[in-house]
This record gives sequence, C-alpha cells and structure tokens, in this order.
Amino acid sequence: MKRVALITGASRGLGAVIATLLSRQEYDLVLTARGQEALEQLAVSLIGYGGRPPTGTLRGKVRAIAGDVANPAHQRALVGAAQELGRLDILINNASDLGPSPLPPLANYPLEALEQVLAVNLIAPLGLIQEALPLLKASGGLVVNISSDAARVGYPGWGGYGSSKAALDLITLTLANELRDAGVGVVGVDPGDMRTDMHQQAFPGEDISDRPSPEVTIPFWLWLFGQAPLAVSGQRYQAQAEQWEVRGEKE
Repeated sequence: MKRVALITGASRGLGAVIATLLSRQEYDLVLTARGQEALEQLAVSLIGYGGRPPTGTLRGKVRAIAGDVANPAHQRALVGAAQELGRLDILINNASDLGPSPLPPLANYPLEALEQVLAVNLIAPLGLIQEALPLLKASGGLVVNISSDAARVGYPGWGGYGSSKAALDLITLTLANELRDAGVGVVGVDPGDMRTDMHQQAFPGEDISDRPSPEVTIPFWLWLFGQAPLAVSGQRYQAQAEQWEVRGEKE
C-alpha cells in the first residue's frame, strides 16, 4: 500500500511544491485549498486528475477537495478521503490566512479579522490533527505545522499573523510531547521568505522578485521525509538553513 499525505493550502506556492515532491516519491495525496480550479489544475499536473497523466508522471491517486480548512465538515471530508486511500502518513498544515493587507498595527487591528486569522492558522490545524489522529497513530505518522519567523520577531504590522503562528508553535511542541508515546511525530517548519502570492499580499505594490521561489525548500523536505517521525518530533526547523539536526529519539 502506498504512503498517503494530506496537504492543506496545496494549490500553489509551498503546498504545490511539497505535493509535487511527494507525488514523485509515489505518495497518494489528499490535497485541499479554497480555489477549486487551481487545485484541480495541480492534480492534473501530478497524475492526470480528470484527464490523461503527463508523460513520465507517476500514476498515484489524488483526492483534490476544495474547501475551507477551518470548517469542521471539510476537515472530516479530508480525513475521510485519506481513510479511503487506506492510511495517513504525513499531515501538512500549510494553509494560512495573512489577514488584512496592507498589514495593520495591532493597535488598529480589526478583531473580526484576527478571529479569522486564528481560525485558519491555529484552530483549523488543531482540529484537523484531532480528526486525523486515529489514522496517524495507526501509521506512526508525522504532522508538519508550517510556522514563520513572524512568530518570534515581532515585526511591526505582523502581529496578527505572527501571534497565530506563535500559538501554533506552542501547540506543535505540546502535541509532540503528548503524542510521543502514541508514536506520532509533530514538527514545526519555518520555510523562510519566499516568492509566493501571500508574501506579495504582505507587501502590496512592492517588487519581491529577490525572494527565492518555494522550490528552494526541496532539500529540506527530502531530508525531513527521510527521517523517522519520532526522531524529529518536537523540533522547529528552518527550511532554508544550511543543515538540519535530529535531536529526538530514534525509532
């Protein structure tokens, strides 16, 4: 049986890069994002979702399910799709909400917008982990929560987004401690500055062409997915670092 990965925010940017990488490593995939058209285009590019697979592409299975990751019903649908594929080895909580753009200072931050940021960046990952936990326990799987340097630095204007990621970092570490005996690994990953749509939204009207494309993180993902989940569990990695260390238990 092929390994299975579930990736949120998968239609473009970092999520699409990870999905492509795992497809090439013969994973079956459950992919989600808000935009159905972009999501299905990615699925077609991977295995011919709804059409003929491109020459040389591995014929893995893809379940592309568009929707709001903060919606509990959508979370159940995603985990149900993984269950239909037979297992779940990797859950990547990549979907994020930047919040208002231009980025407002916290003193003027619209609280309704902050609630939405927290719903997508904090509550949704935890809800999806809770829903997927039986499958992750069965496979000895790995949860990857995508963080940001904004969680630690306190950049002006980034307080809403950064606070959601700081809270996610604590959830990541706590879950790693709580789930170790169950055999489930949980890690946080700061992918670094990249040339993505969300990064452009953070700097409207500015030229961000000097930022690297998300493909710059591929060496890290190849390394991470080659490690035993409990060997890396509890760590917070910088994907664009020169090297990465294993400091947990080896299984």
